[in-house]
Amino acid sequence: MLAALKEAMRCAAAALSACSAGEITLFHHNDTDGLCSGAILLRAFTRAGYQVQRICLEKPYPGVLEKVFRAEGRVFVFADFAGRIAPHLANLNRNRNLVLVLDHHATAPIQTPEPHGVYNLDPELYGLKGDRDISASVTCYLFARLLDGTNQDLAGLAVLGAVGDRFFEHGRLVGINGQVVKEAVSAGLLQVAADENEERYLLATHGDTPCRELSVYLDTLGAVGYYRGGPDLGLKVCLEGRSEAADREQEELNRLRTEHFRREADNLEREGIRRSGHIQWFDLKNRFDPMGVKMVGIFCDHLKGRPIIRQDQYIAGFQALPAIVPGIGDIGGGEVKVSMRVPEPLAEKIRAGKAIGLYDLLPPATETLGGFSDACHSLSAATTISAGLEEQLIAAMEEILATRT
Repeated sequence: MLAALKEAMRCAAAALSACSAGEITLFHHNDTDGLCSGAILLRAFTRAGYQVQRICLEKPYPGVLEKVFRAEGRVFVFADFAGRIAPHLANLNRNRNLVLVLDHHATAPIQTPEPHGVYNLDPELYGLKGDRDISASVTCYLFARLLDGTNQDLAGLAVLGAVGDRFFEHGRLVGINGQVVKEAVSAGLLQVAADENEERYLLATHGDTPCRELSVYLDTLGAVGYYRGGPDLGLKVCLEGRSEAADREQEELNRLRTEHFRREADNLEREGIRRSGHIQWFDLKNRFDPMGVKMVGIFCDHLKGRPIIRQDQYIAGFQALPAIVPGIGDIGGGEVKVSMRVPEPLAEKIRAGKAIGLYDLLPPATETLGGFSDACHSLSAATTISAGLEEQLIAAMEEILATRT
């Protein structure tokens, strides 16, 4: 599995080396895993002599991709998303640009690319589980280390990204994630404190800061602060450590998130949450502005243990999508994001194969309505649809659940 992935990465690296373009446009996600992925690739590509234009995205929305793929003769790298839409990228690209996809979500295969084509380096294609074995940051680290062994000094950031996605097994990082933990420890980049229940990872390059603590810090900058420069600060923290400016911004963003979460949770407690047969859901409209739209998923997580939430139903939340994307510009309005999570009792059934996972539920329903889906897991998923189709999406998911059940 890993050997096949590395061979695919070698082919992509050879195509990159043969490409005459001296500039890379790097797109990466805005959570901890995405920020660490962006930091690893930025450092690796810069060391290799490339000029890097970096753009942080909440998702590679269709409006974004339409603008991006008007270009020709460029190098585009997508990190921590776009695995599922690799065939769509290939159709848009038409062998005009070199495109590398370094994702770890459920994905779709594509044909072996031409020299200027799409290389899908998603580990899920090679039998690895993106929600257990390998994070996007670890995927990016493997590619960076293949480019130059010097990039082994980025192993600590790879572990930090994996911790940020919180895909542990018995309280520990396992699979390729676990292997990179050992590399980081051997290189003096990481310390591991273990007990019977879990391993705690301390990032030596950041003053032995616990990775869990730093991941919350980075998630706040990247997600809550997406529309006010938070991802730029977060990526700087990854590479240089915390600063007074970042600490002040993170504190202000925490206050903003707490205020919005408290108000909206109180509204739901007072007014109730909407329910269908298997799904409980709510619509934030634009009440979370100016926070990024990743916050609707985090709010779903925040609600999971509250009395208002039924433990046997899926949780869905809608949030209006702004028309302006930082670094891209206007992509048009009229879209909403839907994020879904599952309470722990239902999650246990999904893991045991006794209930439908979100990857098999939300994307198929979204596609029946002409929506956009990418970067989904079995226990967490998010897609976008046109505003006004919220109830139709819930009904489409209920139809799938009724059929599968």
